[in-house]
Amino acid sequence: MKALLKCAGLLLTLGAVACVDPEDQPSKVHDFRVLGISTEKPELYASTCEQTPEALDQLADEITYRALLVDPAGEGRPIRYELWACADTADTTCSDETSRAKLAEGTTTAGELVLPIRPGAVRVGDDRLLLERVIEDDAYKGLGGIRMPLVLHVTAGDEEVYAQKLMVFWCPLVEGMKENVQPVLPGLRVDDVPWEDGALPELSGPGPFLMTSEDVSALEETYVVPGLRLNAVTLKEAWEISWHTTLGDFSPQVTGGADFGGQQGRHRTEWEPAEGATAQDVTFWAVVRDGRGGSSWLMRRAHWSP
Repeated sequence: MKALLKCAGLLLTLGAVACVDPEDQPSKVHDFRVLGISTEKPELYASTCEQTPEALDQLADEITYRALLVDPAGEGRPIRYELWACADTADTTCSDETSRAKLAEGTTTAGELVLPIRPGAVRVGDDRLLLERVIEDDAYKGLGGIRMPLVLHVTAGDEEVYAQKLMVFWCPLVEGMKENVQPVLPGLRVDDVPWEDGALPELSGPGPFLMTSEDVSALEETYVVPGLRLNAVTLKEAWEISWHTTLGDFSPQVTGGADFGGQQGRHRTEWEPAEGATAQDVTFWAVVRDGRGGSSWLMRRAHWSP
């Protein structure tokens, strides 16, 4: 690892080991699943691209790992978890025992799983830093980013889920690069009324009900990445929000982002309750991603009646 890093990106992939109904929608939360994963910091960033003890220490900093576990029909049942780091980004279950390290394990229940981890410090069986193995296995030798898979394996009853997040390690390869800041939604609105945390607004009728995010445009970062000729390229974030609920569905299920022309979409969606449903409290989640690996979420509740 002569040069510590090149450039980087981050990807979140969620997968379940189960059969899925073709008519099932990601926005309909009726079974056990992982809705989101975040790390704080969103990336581990060295102050220099040289392989110095200081840089390696910075990449070995402790971070907070969070996973949003939802289990609406589980009635508080125990959820067993294992969190692994491994070298191969294509290994979505960290199945190669020779190039993986366990970061945490235990039992929890539905909600936020919060773990302190140090992925940049873990070593594999030959007592080498796993980060070095990640670099060796990268076909682009860091040009697309030094990305270490973090794989969460969770089981609840006979349901099993693997959720992978690629942890990014960077350094300032070109002038203007800086650490990513976690995207955080400033708030949500329902039918254009502020939707405060802990509130339980009354919704009635067949809908649709308009749900939006408070304006995030001032929070979307302008950032710099290396170009193919190692020149500085300036880009602008376009956050995406995925919407989820325990009843009915959203249209669209994902808002925001940008098209090929750079035009950003609005964070505006409509929720419709399920036909024939009875009055009940409904839980909603809005999971935001900045396209660079940063992610967070908000949860809200409402009481709906036909």
